[in-house]
This record gives sequence, C-alpha cells and structure tokens, in this order.
Amino acid sequence: MNVPDKLKYTKEHEWVKIEGKQATMGITDHAQTALGDITFIDLPKIGAVCTQFKQIATVESVKAASDIYAPLSGKVIKVNEQLNANPAIVNQSAYEQGWLCVIELKDAGEAGQLMDAAAYTAHVKQCAH
Repeated sequence: MNVPDKLKYTKEHEWVKIEGKQATMGITDHAQTALGDITFIDLPKIGAVCTQFKQIATVESVKAASDIYAPLSGKVIKVNEQLNANPAIVNQSAYEQGWLCVIELKDAGEAGQLMDAAAYTAHVKQCAH
C-alpha cells in the first residue's frame, strides 16, 4: 500500500496535499484498489464551496459508486479535467496524475483534524480486521 509521508489523510480514504492557502485532493491508493476499475468520476464544479468531511464528488467503479468527502473546507478553484476522458488515471496514479481538485482553503487549521501517513496506515490495517 502506497501512503506518501508528505500528505494528510481522512478516515474515508481521501488524501490532501496542502501548499500555502491551496490544497490538492484525491482518493488514496487503498481506496482505488478497493474500488477496482474506476469508470466515472463526478467532479465538483469550479467555484463550488465545500465543507470539511462533506460530500464533494462521486467515483463510480465496476464494483460500486462511492461518495468522496472534502478533507478541508474552502472553494474549488481547479478540477482535473483529464479524469472526464480517462477516469482510470486514478487507478494508475492515485497521488500524482489522479488528483481530483484543488481547493482554496477557508481555514488551514482544519488540517489538524486529518491523519498523517503513519496514523492512516494504522487506520487502514484496523479497518481490514
């Protein structure tokens, strides 16, 4: 399982990379593996306001449809348009090319409610039992 140290994670298997007042987010390698082949992603609209831990997007796979939750509150300023044509990018590269959107942060302090890589790895292992 790939869990980069430089990211923060949610219990629902989203990751976020915080850079100043912006945060890039996506689903974790564990999530894309559990979902299987991703066939469609309903990305948020640019300008949409998101609230921490509330639904921001939907990912559909051959196995199921899953809601994706915002790891932090703010406004969507960019979406990964490549995923409209090729949602399987998330399966191939969950952390690099497979990001979902970029959020302009409302409150960077919310990051304190997220897990680091070690805590997320422990969380995934606990969920597996």
